Order: sequence, then C-alpha cells, then structure tokens
Amino acid sequence: MTPAERTIKFREREFKGSRLRCLLLTSAARSEVAAFLNSLVAPHARVTAAEHWMPRGFLEPDEAKLGETPGFLSDQDRATLTGWWLKQPGGANTPNWDLVSTCSVETRPGLVLVEAKAHEGEFSDDRCGASSPNRQQIEAALAEASAAWNELMPGFSLSADSHYQLSNRLAFSWKLASMGIPIVVVYLGFLDAHEMDDGRRTLLRNHMQWHRCVVAQSKDTIPEHAWDRTFDVGGTPLTIAIRSAVVDVHTQSASSRVTG
Repeated sequence: MTPAERTIKFREREFKGSRLRCLLLTSAARSEVAAFLNSLVAPHARVTAAEHWMPRGFLEPDEAKLGETPGFLSDQDRATLTGWWLKQPGGANTPNWDLVSTCSVETRPGLVLVEAKAHEGEFSDDRCGASSPNRQQIEAALAEASAAWNELMPGFSLSADSHYQLSNRLAFSWKLASMGIPIVVVYLGFLDAHEMDDGRRTLLRNHMQWHRCVVAQSKDTIPEHAWDRTFDVGGTPLTIAIRSAVVDVHTQSASSRVTG
C-alpha cells in the first residue's frame, strides 16, 4: 500500500462537536486557517500561512502533545517539559491540545494553544488518572505552577483532584512562558453545534453564555479577572483568552464568525 492509500481511522465522537470543527477548519486552505487563528489571537499574536499547526485536517488529524510532538518546541524544550511533568514518561502522556499553532508575538516566536468545547457539559470537573510515580510528579508540577500563578495574580488553585484539565492547561502555559516562549491560550466555544443536541446537552448559543460558563466552571481554579488578560512571566507574555466561533459543518469549506 502506498502512503497515499493509507487508512485513517476516526472515532464516532470525531464527527461531532469541537473535534469535528477543528478538523474542518484545519482542512481549509492555509490562508483560511491562518485567518481564523488570527481572529482568535488578535491583537496578542500573529499567525501567517507559513506557520506549523496541528491537527492539519482529516488527512493529518493528530492533536499535538507538546512534550512529544516535534515542530513546536526544540528537542531540549520537549525533554524539559516532559521531565517536569512526568517521572516515568514511557507509556504516559503529556496533555494534548485541540489545536496548536506557531505564531509570532511582537518579534518573538510563540505558540497558540487552543482548548475547544461545543457544549457546557464539556467544561466539567475532572480528575487526574495518572498512577504513582507520575501522579506525584504531576502534583509537584501543579503546585509549582499554582504558586507562580498566584504571584502574578492571587486566586489560582491548580489541582490534580479538581478541574484537572483546566489545571494542566494553566500549568503548561505558565511553564512554557517561564522557558521564554510567548503563549496565547484560547478557550474556544463553538456555537450552535446542532448535531450535539440530544435533549441532554446544553449547547452554546452565544458568546455571553460561553463566557459565563467558563468563568462559573473555573472560579475555584482561576480568578475571574485573569481571563482575557496578558501576564508578564519574567519578561515573556502569557495571554489567556475566551473566544467563540460559529462553524457551519454543512458547507464544503468551514466558515466562521469569531467573537470575544
């Protein structure tokens, strides 16, 4: 079988909600993907069509794990990040992101890290499932990051036992910034994901609803006033933003309207 004839397998959930929309968006022409990403990160960063991002549509659907995936960090930085998070990396993973792209922040190379959701239930409480000794290493990393965030703004409480996904996103974004890499973290709500409407989920209908959901669900982890703000981490900018977009899954090319 030639590389062009390889088989790509998808799980059912990848044809719904935020996962489907990330794949649709990144299946578009590079100029369109860059324009969409710019709409998310402006005015904090700039994304050009020459950037490297993942996933790259349905033919290259893998999500990026910054401790493992090449192309975003140097080999040394990937090793530093993995060693900070995991005691025994073999068989364990660093967190994966829904969408990652290189970018420029002023004149410096940086990263855009996107966490995407399509209904309120996706932003729910969760816990770390790692076992010893990685569990202890993760808890130590979260404690270090939490202390550092609290020096920037009091009110952060990163934990392996509560809102773990949000906690590890905040921890990784701080660690990367502390390594001198400008970061823009985007919590992206995809609006009107009609295919997810089964009568049990609360779909995202507008930006105000998504913003309220993020703030309410995260209030015990991150202070409300930290959202949509840029922090100075030893001279390196770190931005956390809430954004929303409408992506029509029924058109041939994804169209979007970004707010926030």
